[in-house]
Amino acid sequence: MRGGTADYLSDKALRGTIRLALTLPPALRGRMMGTLVRRLVAPLAGYRARAMANLEHVWPDMPEAEKRRIADQVADNAGRTMIENYDVAGLLERMKDTPVTGEGVAAIEAARAEGRPILFVTGHYGNFEAPRAALVARGWRIGGLYRPMANPFFNEHYAANMHALSDPVFEQGRRGTMGLLKHIRGGGMGVLLFDVYDSAGTSIDFLGQPAPTLTSAAEIAVKTGALFVPFFGIRKPDGVNFEAVFEAPIAHGEPVEMMREVTRRLEARIAADPGQWFWIHRRWKPKRQRKRAEKRARQQDQS
Repeated sequence: MRGGTADYLSDKALRGTIRLALTLPPALRGRMMGTLVRRLVAPLAGYRARAMANLEHVWPDMPEAEKRRIADQVADNAGRTMIENYDVAGLLERMKDTPVTGEGVAAIEAARAEGRPILFVTGHYGNFEAPRAALVARGWRIGGLYRPMANPFFNEHYAANMHALSDPVFEQGRRGTMGLLKHIRGGGMGVLLFDVYDSAGTSIDFLGQPAPTLTSAAEIAVKTGALFVPFFGIRKPDGVNFEAVFEAPIAHGEPVEMMREVTRRLEARIAADPGQWFWIHRRWKPKRQRKRAEKRARQQDQS
């Protein structure tokens, strides 16, 4: 039951852990949260097993030891990312002097100067909030959508934290999407993450396997005339600092093709360092996809 005693106690434990971690220097707190998630949370919550299953789904020939290594890196990055994003002031301070690089930098600066809207798109790679923080720290105002957490107690402070980084922030759903669309249409800037399963999405191959993918990000860009720019917050080997890379804008066209190009951009980053992508997500759900395909086939046979 959502909002029950279990959710309340879980939230209290998490808040306490976050408060404790935030008393430590950034490098130490990152190591602490990375280790906690890697060694305790991921095995107990099933995150490690899910990451291993996803790796098996797309790279069945990969040695088991390599899959375990990547799954551990994913858990470590997840722990570090969570505590980094709970220290908004610290993240902004750290990113204000971080170089902003990539083929898209000149284009976004020109669009901002012209008052042209910009829609940034990214995946759950490295720390996906780091590039946005780099721009916000330089005076940019960038909105976005967030997916509410199942635990309502946790969602309360999670949502507040999202607003603290940069407004406007909208809760995912029809109303939130319309709010973001209005913001972008008015010449604003926003961020959307695209690499999550959605049964209403179009099937686009991701790492060699079909993955339902929403085309709404591309559709918003086309409707509003917004510059459509992929970015990535790439964690450096020290585990603390980042590269904020803004890639070349994707030309407007058929939304499905635009999302295929976004997918290719993310695939290239994963190929370079697979441990930075969030393999914990149920990105493919092959059993569910198979059942849906079988149901559609039966319906077609009956029609």
